[in-house]
Amino acid sequence: MKKIINDPNLVVQDMLEGFVYAHPNEVKVLPNTTVVVRKDAPVSNKVGLVSGGGSGHEPAHAGYVGAGMLDAAVAGEVFTSPTPDQVFEAIKAVDGGAGVLLIIKNYTGDVMNFEMAAELAEAEGINVQQVIVNDDVAVEDSSFTTGRRGIAGTVFVHKIAGAKASQGASLEEVKAVAEKTIANVRSIGMALTPCIVPAAGEPSFELNENEMEIGIGIHGEPGIERKAIATADEIATELTEKILDDMNLSSGEEVAVMINGLGSTPEMELYVVNKKVHEILKDKGINVYDTFVGEFMTSLEMAGCSVTLLKVDDELKELLDAESKAPAFRK
Repeated sequence: MKKIINDPNLVVQDMLEGFVYAHPNEVKVLPNTTVVVRKDAPVSNKVGLVSGGGSGHEPAHAGYVGAGMLDAAVAGEVFTSPTPDQVFEAIKAVDGGAGVLLIIKNYTGDVMNFEMAAELAEAEGINVQQVIVNDDVAVEDSSFTTGRRGIAGTVFVHKIAGAKASQGASLEEVKAVAEKTIANVRSIGMALTPCIVPAAGEPSFELNENEMEIGIGIHGEPGIERKAIATADEIATELTEKILDDMNLSSGEEVAVMINGLGSTPEMELYVVNKKVHEILKDKGINVYDTFVGEFMTSLEMAGCSVTLLKVDDELKELLDAESKAPAFRK
């Protein structure tokens, strides 16, 4: 195993300290926690937004903390849900009196631990609501979930809910627009290579040199099919068609597109995939409102990508365009 780390057991703490050194004007880490919060948290009379999950998906989730997006992100160990007490500390730190919304990716550990933290916060009089993101169209149930997994589409939920909260909306209004985003976002990914969890020191799964896996999860969970590697156009077509089969999109409607790298995919290859995705959408009369290409939710050093489509209306477009000062999503 070749990794630029120190102690595998301290990699999350080292990462978070380095992250704060890089963005000292935007974020801070709560003492004795793995909780990254806005430098000015809590913001009075603004709904606080908390997300998080296992580390290894950078820039998710700490990269999306900042004005216009999240108020806090809770980092678990690599591919491991953060504990309820850490999430509880995040909720308390961002409660400005207007309540707190938890944005949870649909993984069993995350859902359970965030819900336990919400119960602790409510016992202290904090109004907490939650939404669960399940944008992955690949599989209905997996080794990590009941129902569909939450993957890169979560970033659009962070952005849109964060913009709504920044407008001074109520907790109910922020939750409603987050749920609207979840209802209209779909994603699917594929992998060319596995990744190595630092504490394990070996690949999380195996793929032969001529193989790829369609529909793989961001923790290396099995996908739909393992098959011979295809061209970029063939991969883009398969991923996009699987999303479109699951979405109610008509000619003339608009989407935001996200082409997300999983950690080791060159931008060159992501743009090649993006070209084909745009061509497919154009052929179907679906208009692209905005496009995001890069690494938004990775899987350590896994090679591969995911495609996300978000059906947008005037409200979602306005919120997607709103200013964000989060380090990994500046608008």
